[in-house]
Amino acid sequence: MRKNSLQFLLIALAFFAQNSFAQDLYMPRNIKDAYAKGTRSMDGKPGKNYWQNHGKYTMEITVDAKTKIVSGTETIEYENNSNDTLKNLPIRFVNNLHKPSSPRSGTVSQDFLSEGLTITSLKIAGEVYKEDGRKWGTVGNVRLKKAIPPHSKTTINIDWNYPLSKESGREGQIDETTFFVAYSYPRVSVFDDYNKWDRLPHTDRQEFYNDFNDYTYSVKAPKNYVVYATGDLLNPDEVLQPEFAERLKKSYVTNEILHIANEQEMKSGVVTKQNDWNVWKFEAKHISDVCFGLSDHYLWDASSVVVDKKTNRRASVQAAYDVKGTDFVASVKNNQYALDWFSNNWPGVPYPFSKMTAFQGFADMEYPMMCNDSQMGDPKFAQLVQDHEVAHTYFPFYMGINETRYAFMDEGWATTFEYLIGIAEHGKEAADKFYKEFRVKNYINDPSTEEDQPIISMSSQVSDAGYGNNSYGKASLSYIALKDMLGDDVFKKALHAYMENWNGKHPIPWDYFNSLNSATGKNLNWFFNNWFFTNNYIDLSVKNLDKNKVSIENVGGFAVPFDLVVVYTDNSAETVHQTPAIWEKNQKLAVIFLKNKKEIKQITIDGGIFMDASPSNNFWLNKQN
Repeated sequence: MRKNSLQFLLIALAFFAQNSFAQDLYMPRNIKDAYAKGTRSMDGKPGKNYWQNHGKYTMEITVDAKTKIVSGTETIEYENNSNDTLKNLPIRFVNNLHKPSSPRSGTVSQDFLSEGLTITSLKIAGEVYKEDGRKWGTVGNVRLKKAIPPHSKTTINIDWNYPLSKESGREGQIDETTFFVAYSYPRVSVFDDYNKWDRLPHTDRQEFYNDFNDYTYSVKAPKNYVVYATGDLLNPDEVLQPEFAERLKKSYVTNEILHIANEQEMKSGVVTKQNDWNVWKFEAKHISDVCFGLSDHYLWDASSVVVDKKTNRRASVQAAYDVKGTDFVASVKNNQYALDWFSNNWPGVPYPFSKMTAFQGFADMEYPMMCNDSQMGDPKFAQLVQDHEVAHTYFPFYMGINETRYAFMDEGWATTFEYLIGIAEHGKEAADKFYKEFRVKNYINDPSTEEDQPIISMSSQVSDAGYGNNSYGKASLSYIALKDMLGDDVFKKALHAYMENWNGKHPIPWDYFNSLNSATGKNLNWFFNNWFFTNNYIDLSVKNLDKNKVSIENVGGFAVPFDLVVVYTDNSAETVHQTPAIWEKNQKLAVIFLKNKKEIKQITIDGGIFMDASPSNNFWLNKQN
């Protein structure tokens, strides 16, 4: 009994140690429940009872270039891995955002509106449903005739169609013969362990939350249209003329940038097979979404790059753009650099997919294996936007982030990687200048209440600039501050632990917090609480100087790094860097002891990219000199 008691005590102490990591961070009741049920663990890993549902999607999609109608025949083998009996089947169709009746975060023009989805046939588990989907918003609901038991599968058959909106947003008509087709198929909404069915409507601000599924799909397009898509093209010889199929295949194994099809070749109709319709076949496994673009006149460039030096695995890098799309001439070259840099520097995880295609459109938006970017007329800015969208490969596509609720979990990281690769591309001064101008300046100079809402606030509940600042700038600053405090080596080790724990799964903020606590062996909850759960902002002040003891007041409250620039009366100077660790014991006041005993002439706080809300009090001058 004594031995068993000792074992019980050790288990209890281990449990307490794990739970103490997260006990002082606010958790909603449903998140607490997920941890209590063991689907998530306080050590940052998926719990022993973790599960997620899965779909196997087989789709035949047709795009009619004349009518601008997209239609599809779809079979979904849906796997319920939960312990719940599913009596309803919420089906998500994002493109219903274009329906006049759909709620939206802003105003739209008449050209943005359309009739939305029409279902012409629906069958679930062999049962026919009289459902046309015409009353659905971005999420519809089917009351099941046969419930889906736990740990079982069902088959869903849907035939559907919808019109491409004339005005392109994240998808739609780019020009008369160019289309970007995204969110184009009905999908089963996510059923997860902490919130059950995801029924939040898409309103065009918050982004997406999808299961990891397997996709085998085809796109039927008119002759002379090239289709660019998520996944591997399975039949290049069936849709391309031999010369162009060979160019494409060569691009998969070379660093040389090849012009697969130029303007004249596209105009001459010699690129695709000259059938009235060509069927382009694609496949992508364990991925959160698929999309495609098509055009009969876009230029097509391609190459590849080694993304995993241990295995020499290459990823295809492609670009599709209009002859006037001058920014895109360098797209393949820039993405070769980006995929290599992201794979080997930050996050330092080999690019996980087989392809990345830059498609000229209007959205400046990321998709699995694709980005839909606009013509900027500024090559450097265009590169930065493309870098940002490609960085999203990791968050949310490698990590199955719930962007609708927790946008900072992906936008914050993409903004951070955008900044870090910008330093490598253009130097720290230029990267700092851009980051401050576009990610911090508007936020820190806006004193309104909404700008100081806690980052943890659900993204769908924070609007306008408050949403953007929480998701992008403030979240990114928290990641960069933590990097400064931990140092690059420890920070990267912890980031990798989090990514290894949760890639291909559905992490939530507490999984990030717990992963980093475990990986570093530190209780960082004081830092996470400071940055994610408060109304803090950035505002430091030189409060007092007593001989060589400098007192810095943290007026705004955020645990930020900063440089203390000290100039002595003999005009010599030194810079003393402080990491956010200086705020761990006292988040309102920090005392810095200067080793140099010389008389001080002036002191300046320099936060760098951590711009100060009141820079006027960042300066102390010895008035006796």
